[in-house]
Amino acid sequence: MQLFSGQLAARRNQATARRVRAARLPPIKTLSEYDFTFPKRISKPKILRLFDLQFVETFGCAVLVSNTGLGKTHLLTALGYAACEKGINVRFSRVVDMINTLTTAQQTGMLQKRLKEYVRPQLLLLDELGYLPIDKRGADLMFQVVASRYETGSIVITTNRAFKDWGRIFDVDNTLATAMIDRLMHHGEAILIHGDRSYRDPENRHAE
Repeated sequence: MQLFSGQLAARRNQATARRVRAARLPPIKTLSEYDFTFPKRISKPKILRLFDLQFVETFGCAVLVSNTGLGKTHLLTALGYAACEKGINVRFSRVVDMINTLTTAQQTGMLQKRLKEYVRPQLLLLDELGYLPIDKRGADLMFQVVASRYETGSIVITTNRAFKDWGRIFDVDNTLATAMIDRLMHHGEAILIHGDRSYRDPENRHAE
């Protein structure tokens, strides 16, 4: 019986490792490492509820909004590892990397194949929306991903921009930005993290 239990545990560990590799996650972070006392304001209950991962079953979405350096990437990465451990298929990407990949694929006639990498996983984690401007082509490609996953797969995005500023991100296309937000928030929520310090400051811990 003990041998059988050990074999099951080994198989689960191997399966988790495969999901982590497929997810292309950054170096491991955990929720227990996150300092909830560092931001001036953060809804710990909302974060903990997110880490229950029940929203994935109902194709829910979330957007983590804060200034730079308050741990959004830490939380997103930790969420990815937690999901892999629960048997959920995950894909992690910076927004700019996803758009660059899809742009190249579109130019080489491989768009539909590459889109599947971002549409098929149960949970798509997109980091750093708003840090760089996105041109018309990139905006259209990101919208394709969001629209394709609408009510069929979950998305969690980190951004340093409030929703009212998303039109500026997407080549001053307010219509596209509104359509994207509507799809994300129909079965989702925005989680705001407030603070005026950064973990990257020399006197603070590095967390993002």
